[in-house]
Amino acid sequence: MKTITISEAKKDMKKIIDQVKNRGDVFAIGTKKIIDAVIIQFPANRNENLNEITNINANSKSFDFLKYEPDIYSYSDIKKKYA
Repeated sequence: MKTITISEAKKDMKKIIDQVKNRGDVFAIGTKKIIDAVIIQFPANRNENLNEITNINANSKSFDFLKYEPDIYSYSDIKKKYA
C-alpha cells in the first residue's frame, strides 16, 4: 500500500484510479502520519445480497492471511458451542 498526501491524490486522481482498477494497487490518502482514506478496487463479481464491506472482504485478499494460521477449533468444537 502506498501512502500519498491529499494534494498528491487531487493532482493525480486519474492515474491513481487507473492503477487501482488495472493493477489492483492500493493507496492510502492522508496527512503526515494519519491515514484518512484508502482507495481499493471494488470487486467485479459483486453479490447484490451482501453489503459493500462484505463484498470487498469476500472478493479481495483481506483474509488471505488465514490460510497460514493454524486451525485452533475443530468442527466438533464449533458444533458443541453452536449446535
